[in-house]
Order: sequence, then structure tokens, then C-alpha cells
Amino acid sequence: MKRNSLILSILPLVFLVSSCIKVCPKKEYFTLWNKDKSTALAKLEAYVKDVTNKKSKNYIPVKDRIATFDMDGTFIGELYPTYFEYNLLEYRVFEDENYKDIAPESVIEAAQTIRDHNKGIITQWPDHFDMTHAYAAAKAYEGMTLSEFDQYVKNFAQQDANGFKNMTYAESFYQPMLQVFDYLKAYQFTSYVVSGSDRYICRALTESLGIESNRVIGMDVKLKATNQGDTAGVDYTMSSDEELERTSELIIKNLKTNKVTQISQEIGKVPVLSFGNSSGDCAMHNYCKSNGNYKTEVFMLIADDDVRDHADLVETAKRKKSWEDNNYNIISMKDDFKTIYGYNVEKTDFHFDY
Repeated sequence: MKRNSLILSILPLVFLVSSCIKVCPKKEYFTLWNKDKSTALAKLEAYVKDVTNKKSKNYIPVKDRIATFDMDGTFIGELYPTYFEYNLLEYRVFEDENYKDIAPESVIEAAQTIRDHNKGIITQWPDHFDMTHAYAAAKAYEGMTLSEFDQYVKNFAQQDANGFKNMTYAESFYQPMLQVFDYLKAYQFTSYVVSGSDRYICRALTESLGIESNRVIGMDVKLKATNQGDTAGVDYTMSSDEELERTSELIIKNLKTNKVTQISQEIGKVPVLSFGNSSGDCAMHNYCKSNGNYKTEVFMLIADDDVRDHADLVETAKRKKSWEDNNYNIISMKDDFKTIYGYNVEKTDFHFDY
């Protein structure tokens, strides 16, 4: 009798579950996209459904579903009025009371170039300024422990993003692109951030997204133990009460082919999906396209919305033509995104309190 009662009590639950499987709607991952208009999104969805279908000739095992994402300009803002890490260096040199009076001349010069660019005094970056900044940034944060630097980045990120209302730097993610992360995770892709920005800046900014720190690759400086001094690491044994701190020695600026070598060294697999927004990502895209084992797709996001973001439409048009010539899929902020940063965020004029 008890057995029959148990069966009767379970039957409604079984019916509910089976009914839900048949009629409950699937999760909609792309509510912030203009799905009916976005060719790129249609391409992504078709690709993912194909390569995750075990009956497809293009099936990719879970272990090889590797997606790489650039950060600045791909899923986080870079037009306020320039990269986050550039703005951070400008702040470090000119506003940080604990540093501005002791900053080395080369660091001051790099920060001044950033300030002049932000204010429109210069309209083009000097040749190889990405490397000039990298060397200056390595010096600017020398001696900070990793925990101190992480907090330093997060504190600065709480400031209002220049050129926007109702958004801090920490909140300046492209909301539709975050839905891509969720979608790929649901289909068991492993996503990596592969950025030209400092690895530890990237980690601090993406922590809130739940991206594991070991899936973040970026510019690197040499580290050492806090009491190590000038002793070589191979000759020094770190104690349990020490921390790691930053040095002024730049190891790598993670752009162009450097992205490819870092992917090979740290991931050990060729990606099958790649997302970027600039020429610094082309090598990473081409590396993905070279994957001889699996079907691949690559996507370039273009900042072509000058109403909701600070787009340079002339530069954007050049980039779009170049990406199309390279057979990259184009994601258009203007056409594909219902919102960029969130419906409550407004574009404003840049402001400078100096």
C-alpha cells in the first residue's frame, strides 16, 4: 500500500518534468541583440549549433571548444576617451598623491601624451606608442604587490567613465557581448581573454564576470618576491610570508603575433572561435582560421555608433573594409546591438577637470 502511495505521489512530479521538457521555452540568450537584422549573430548561432551537434561532420569535442576574446573594444569600452589602462596611467602620474611627485620622466612623458590625446591636442598616437606606454606602465607600478595592484585598479574603476552618464569604468561592458559569453558557456565552450592590456588589469576588470584568472592572458611584467631584491629567482627561495610584487621589467606586449605565441604557450590549443576589434587581433584571428582540425569562425566588432558611443566613423569605415577583405564576420554596434552599455547609460561630452 505504501509503495502505491509513493508511486502516486511521484507521478505528478514526473508529469510536470516531462511536460516542461516539451513545452517550457528555451533560454533566450540574445535579448539585447537585433536578432532579425544581425548577420553576424545568425552566423554565430548556426556555427555553434553545427559544431556541438554530435551527428554533424563538423562536431567539435568539448575539450577543443576554445574561444578567444580580445578585451578593450571587444567586450569592454575603449572610447572614454581612450583605453582604460591609458587612463589609469594618466591618473597615476597626475592625480595619485603618493606617486605624482616621484614619477620618472619617461613615465611623465607617456602620461602627458595620453593627456594631450584625450584633450584633442594631438589626434594621432606617436609611432609605437603602445610600446612606449608598456614600458612606462611597467615602471609606474613597480613595487606594488599583486594584491595592492588589483585593489588599485578596482578603486580607479569605480570612477565615473569619462564621456558617459550613469556608468563607472567597472560597469563599462558591452552588454550584448556578455550574452555571447553566456551562450558559449551553455554550449560548453571555454572562453579566454587575450588582451594587449596588462594581464592583472584584465583580471581585475573581468573578475566580476566570473572569468577565471587562469583564462586571462595579457601584457606581462616580471614579478619577484617581496624580499627577493636583486637575487635571481633560480637562486632565491620565497618564504611563506612573502608576496609577489611587480617589477619594472617588461616581458611582453601582447599584441599581434605575440597574441598567437601566448595562446600557444598558455592554452596549448588552436582556438575555433575568435573575437576582436582591431589590427592587433588579426594575427589571433588568422591563427584561429588556420586550425586544420575543425571548422572555425572569427568576428570583428566595429564601433560604428556615434549616438550611444564616441565612434570615429571615418576610422570605423576603414576598419570595416579591411575586415571584410579578410573575410572576418562583422559585428556592428549600431545595427546589431539594442543597447551597448545598458539602457540607462547616456553618452555625454568628455570632461577634463585640469
